[in-house]
Amino acid sequence: MNEARILVLGVGNILLKDEGVGVRVVHHLLARYRFSSNVELMDGGTLGLRLLDPVSRADRLIVVDAVQNGHPSGTLYRLPVEELEKRLTFKNSLHQLDLVETLAFCDLLGHRPQAVIIGIEPADISPWGTELTDAVQARFIEMCTMVLDEIKEAGGSCSLREDSAPGQRDPCLSREF
Repeated sequence: MNEARILVLGVGNILLKDEGVGVRVVHHLLARYRFSSNVELMDGGTLGLRLLDPVSRADRLIVVDAVQNGHPSGTLYRLPVEELEKRLTFKNSLHQLDLVETLAFCDLLGHRPQAVIIGIEPADISPWGTELTDAVQARFIEMCTMVLDEIKEAGGSCSLREDSAPGQRDPCLSREF
């Protein structure tokens, strides 16, 4: 049996404070870990439908994003994409419409990945600022851990890069991979 192709897609604009958290998570994980050959991590920025090609090649899609869901800042979410499709009038992921449209086009192409969103409630998405707020920064490592757990659940694996934290256990690895 072939391994599932897993795409971890960080989306957002890093110039809008917490709005860029998804991209920052992907960059953090790429800097700290090596992933199995069936796992690809990608900075999707604000590319929207231009991500159709990599998304349509994936079997499993893990989207990392800021999610406005009316809870306190820093609240973490794991949302199946189907939940977003039911609530198109309530745009809780800042990139929900782009994601739903991209997956609809994947349907037309005949290959739609199983998808989930790992998100966090932002505190501030106003322009301009490149720093995450304290509320989001406080949960950043936990969000990274959620993404790693999702990769493992999907059939991927990772190991800590030798040059990332010599002699230290990484806080993102809550379990052995």
